Amino acid sequence: MDQLLVLVLLLWSSGLQAEGQQDSTESVRLVGGDSRCAGTLELKHQGHWRPADVSDWNLKVAAVLCRELDCGSAVSIEQREESSERPVWWINPDCVQSGSALRECARSDTSSSILNLTCSDSVRLVGGTRLCSGRLEVKSNQSNQWWSSVCEADFDLQDAEVVCRELGCGAPSVLQGALYGEVEAPMWTKEFQCGGNESALLDCRSSGSDRNTCSPGKAVGLTCSEPDAVRLVGGDSRCAGTLEVKHQGHWRPMVSDWNLKVAAVACRELDCGSAVSVEQREESSERPVWWIYSDCVQSRSDLRECATSITSTSILNLTCSDSVRLVGGTRLCSGRLEVKSNQSNQWWSSVCEADFDLQDAEVVCRELGCGAPSVLQGALYGEVEAPMWTKEFQCGGNESALLDCRSSGSDRNTCSPGKAVGLTCSEPDAVRLVGGDRRCAGTLEVKHHGHWRPVMDYYWILKKAAVVCRELDCGSAVSVEEREESSERPVWRINSDCVQSGSALRECAESTRSTSILNLTCSDSVRLVGGTQSVLRQTGGEV
Repeated sequence: MDQLLVLVLLLWSSGLQAEGQQDSTESVRLVGGDSRCAGTLELKHQGHWRPADVSDWNLKVAAVLCRELDCGSAVSIEQREESSERPVWWINPDCVQSGSALRECARSDTSSSILNLTCSDSVRLVGGTRLCSGRLEVKSNQSNQWWSSVCEADFDLQDAEVVCRELGCGAPSVLQGALYGEVEAPMWTKEFQCGGNESALLDCRSSGSDRNTCSPGKAVGLTCSEPDAVRLVGGDSRCAGTLEVKHQGHWRPMVSDWNLKVAAVACRELDCGSAVSVEQREESSERPVWWIYSDCVQSRSDLRECATSITSTSILNLTCSDSVRLVGGTRLCSGRLEVKSNQSNQWWSSVCEADFDLQDAEVVCRELGCGAPSVLQGALYGEVEAPMWTKEFQCGGNESALLDCRSSGSDRNTCSPGKAVGLTCSEPDAVRLVGGDRRCAGTLEVKHHGHWRPVMDYYWILKKAAVVCRELDCGSAVSVEEREESSERPVWRINSDCVQSGSALRECAESTRSTSILNLTCSDSVRLVGGTQSVLRQTGGEV
């Protein structure tokens, strides 16, 4: 009798589990597309099938949904505008990325904006840091209904070209077994024999005989390059202008609440130098743009993975340096110097300490929008294996760019270890307090992109204000206060996390408009250092 009861309970439990799994998979679907993994996203919630409005989704969030649908990688996500509003489910992207089921993240709403999603049908890359990298897995639409890894011996560069193109990525850059960890999943049993021009991996021919074994560590790991999807247009050089992103087949300008720290990521993706300025430009009418999430970019995702479609009158203009950059420093104005010629030498090279002096450093600091050089020392920012610049720079100190300087005629073939130039430029004179009764009190203003503007009161507390007081060479933060003006004007909003990470104030400035202006008082001639708390007063916030 006891055994029979246990059996009944087990059958009941497995039935509930299967029902739960069925509810999960049958509550989300893509309809109206070319396959079950493409179309309009619909969600069944509270008994109703409705389309989803996910106005602030990007490819990283969409990848979670593709997995929930047992499809491959996220290829594209697009908003479709309908003529009138209708009931929809609004899906919270943060909720989805936390691992919650889609229906747990749904809220009833009305909207004319509907989501179309395309996931790959039968291939995906898993375990990588970006959407275009990971361990290759394949699923047949016929007999093999599970995802299988592929053995390195059954897959070559032509096969990789097809996979990268099918996933909307660039050309394959790395193809190597066990690059993204070992795997216990089943292995694909056929050898792929692609010509390289097929549109999908399962369109390729395959071997007639099955492979029964694959050596450990031989599951294919693939890294595709990112598609040529970011550019700067309309500027004086290829590293300056309006930032445009190609996503879902469309080149569009972008808008965001970027500061120089975030812009530095885009400069690297463009193979330019350091971020020099980032500015919003207002146009007369709205147009479709890509909104790029700062947090997504700083998590090292590619720009196109962080793009969501909106309309706006604001457009982002970005200036990166062309041919010099500082890498490995804690601020934008410090790091190991690297140089890239616009002519024959198309890679970034470090500079030997013997080929670089204080006058050369003055030119670099000015070119990057920094203050005067304060430290010039070899190996200050780590050793380097990169190629070395082969000429000695001979700047007068007044040139506008390092590559405008004269250089030695003969090449240097060696540079002693630990002699790669490390450079720290001082921060430009870009912060001040005005209108107070002394130098360390008044309205906080920041000079950025050549403009002095006040800073808005955006959740400022004494802990954050203390950073500013130090940068102004004043004492401790005494009070921080909000002043309301009668009308909006251009201001800088300062990102708190950015400031408290040790970045200079100008690196953390985002352009906006506000009526709320910040007044700050620091002590003039005394301060307390090294403590864990502030016991001074403040208004308009909490310590």
